[in-house]
Amino acid sequence: MGAGCKSDPTRIIVGDISTSTDDALSRSTRRRLKLVGVHTGIPVVYSMEKTGDGKAELLPLPEEEFQKGSVGDLGPMANFRVRILPVLGTMPAVFGLTVANHVILALTGYPYDYAPGKGRDKLYDGVFNYVQGVEEKLHRLFHPNLTGLKIPLTTNDVAFLLDELYQGKSVITGISTKIVLIRWRKPSEDNLIVIGEEPQVQRSSRLKLSDLVCMTKEEAARHEKRIFKKGKKLEDLYDAETIARVDAKRLKADRYEAYRASL
Repeated sequence: MGAGCKSDPTRIIVGDISTSTDDALSRSTRRRLKLVGVHTGIPVVYSMEKTGDGKAELLPLPEEEFQKGSVGDLGPMANFRVRILPVLGTMPAVFGLTVANHVILALTGYPYDYAPGKGRDKLYDGVFNYVQGVEEKLHRLFHPNLTGLKIPLTTNDVAFLLDELYQGKSVITGISTKIVLIRWRKPSEDNLIVIGEEPQVQRSSRLKLSDLVCMTKEEAARHEKRIFKKGKKLEDLYDAETIARVDAKRLKADRYEAYRASL
């Protein structure tokens, strides 16, 4: 994965692409792989180093370059980034040696047992259960005796929404701790799908990825209380900028689902 803006060789590890973090290149690659149904099984070399004060960032394009005309014409090829990520000269070499070492071990069958990257399976499971619980509570507003509600969601869907779409942050405040997924709008009564008859009956929710947004637990509790239970309008709770930001994210989720359905 990317060596740009990295400076700590002790943070470089070999792991599954699903565990890669703090790397824009790996995030983009994961997103493309998930579109074709690939979530795990690809070993990668990446750095767990986080950005911070005083560390290198994407270099700004000098003002004089804008004065020369179309900035896009400065790229070596179409859609190629004009600005450059600073790279410490030693880091690509460390990445390359790590890749070469892994390839040699894999080809020769030599045993290796890398230290695992930070897994997020527990987080995904917790958020999945949270969504299922809130969905059941919502549908009980219309069907008081409802139990055993299923949702058309997987932990891979949760991972996509949290990591790729919302980048691990609340869309409301940008806070990255105690995050969950919750519906943006209150569902209608006909949002329940019932198949079969008692005792072999299946009840599920008409839930799309674009219905869900990322918030902290505290924000989600307030959202649930005011939007779902008290029937407040979104405009009563959020400013226009926040609503526009959510709409943009939901549009991306719709495009993802449309692309996935076409495969």
